[in-house]
Order: sequence, then structure tokens, then C-alpha cells
Amino acid sequence: MSVTFDSDLTACAALVERGDPERFAAAMAAPVAARAVLFPIYAFNVEVARAPWVTSEPLIAQMRLQWWADALEEIASGGPVRRHEVVTPLARVLTPAAVVSLSMLVDARRLDVERAPFASEEALLRYLSETAGSLAEAAAQSLGAPSQAMEGLARWGQAAGLARYLRAVPALKALGRKPLPPGADVIRLVQICLDEIPSWRAMACRLGPGRAAALELWQAQPVLRQAVWNPARVDDGRLGLSPFSAKWRLLLAAL
Repeated sequence: MSVTFDSDLTACAALVERGDPERFAAAMAAPVAARAVLFPIYAFNVEVARAPWVTSEPLIAQMRLQWWADALEEIASGGPVRRHEVVTPLARVLTPAAVVSLSMLVDARRLDVERAPFASEEALLRYLSETAGSLAEAAAQSLGAPSQAMEGLARWGQAAGLARYLRAVPALKALGRKPLPPGADVIRLVQICLDEIPSWRAMACRLGPGRAAALELWQAQPVLRQAVWNPARVDDGRLGLSPFSAKWRLLLAAL
């Protein structure tokens, strides 16, 4: 299928490259036709994820999130959609199920505005499921993945969300946040996620045409294993793969 990257799609790709380089790399490893679907969805995520952080005024942050929620409602209604470099291409690719998934993501991001610590490990895992998990689902749904494949993908999305979240712990602490719930045990959190994910190969096979949506999860398992082997790496900011290892694992995932 021939895909033309117009100015909107190009702007989405540039936004993802600046704001989420790991998902940008994953999208670039996908077929060109899939990139036209992934870039608007990942650009939407960049904008929504940073909305609670670009202002110290909670009301303004909530208004920013509501703007995106309203845009999704317009897409869902099938009527006119506001002109915007992200919303316009997003409206072309989202399925009704994907709109529901992204709406859940926006609602979950309202917790970032409140800036209160998570009350429990379960609350943190639910947040990760509704953000990273919902994003993975929306991408796969928009690429045509069958509904029965969503549960396994959502588990992988939650695991990838935890890996990214643990890597962000030092930065969150520097901002005065308390990223982990009281009494949280990193090893227990990680083990919960690792125990619930299906095999990568089985998950990718079930996704069918939505396989490209799984590429952004390629670092989840090795990063979480690092946290189990040495939890001190979380506070030290030493979680993560070397550039060579990351590229190699992404190549394997793409194959």
C-alpha cells in the first residue's frame, strides 16, 4: 500500500522523535504503512503525557487534558474534527475501540496533575495499565489486531510502562515527587508484571496485522530483569540497555 507522508504526518513523526525517541525508533522499525498509523498515536501520547508537566497550575493542566479529551469525542462522533497537526491525522487512523483506549489514557493522566503519591502498588499498576497499556492497545486496534489479542498486549504494555517508570524515578524525585507508593517493593512490582506477560512470540503472532504495535515494548523484559537483579539501579538511575543492545533487541523484535 502506498503511503504519503503529508505535512501533518511529518510533524507527528518529528514530535515523536523529539519527545519519545524510543517509540520513534520502534515506529521506524515498522513497515511504512504502519508508521502512518503509529506516528499520530504516539504524537498524541507525547502531547497528553507532557500536559500535566508544562505548567504549575493544576487548572491549566486539566484544561489541556480536557482539550485532548474533547478532540477524541469529536473523532468518536464522526462529525467535524478540529484542525490540528496531530488531531487531523489521528482522526484518519483511529478505530472506535482505539478512541476508547485513548480516552482512558487521558483520564489516567489526570492523576499526574494531582501530584499525589500512589496509595498502593495496585494503584500504580492500574495507572500503568491505563496509560502505557491503553496506548499499546490503541495502536494495535488501529492497525487491525483482533480483539482477543488485546489482553496479552495490555499486559506487555503495563510491563513496558513499569520499565519506563522505574527509569524515571530519579527524575521524579528531583522534581519533589514520591514516585513509588509507601512500602513499595520494586522486586515484587516487577515480578507481578513479569509473571503476567505471555511469551513475546505468542503475543506477536496473535496480533496479526497489529504486530508493529508491539515493537515499542522491546526493552520491557530486559530492563525489568535488571531491576530484579539489582534494585539499587532504580534510585541510581542505572536502569537501561546500552545503545548497541537496544538496537540489537529492536532488530530481533522487528524480525
